[in-house]
Amino acid sequence: MAGKCDVCGKAKTFGNNVSFSKRRTSRDFRPNVQHKRLTINGEAVRLHICTRCMRTLGKSGKAA
Repeated sequence: MAGKCDVCGKAKTFGNNVSFSKRRTSRDFRPNVQHKRLTINGEAVRLHICTRCMRTLGKSGKAA
């Protein structure tokens, strides 16, 4: 899977795991990116799209 959404550009970001003792170790936050075939202007296109964008497209009625 690609790590970046083709619609909104959401990509991996970085942060910290924080334990009970407040010790910090680095970690990454990855978006839930899926392969999806969408119809755009009557043409089938395969996109890497995050689930948040899928949900938004479904609400606007533009998802195929």
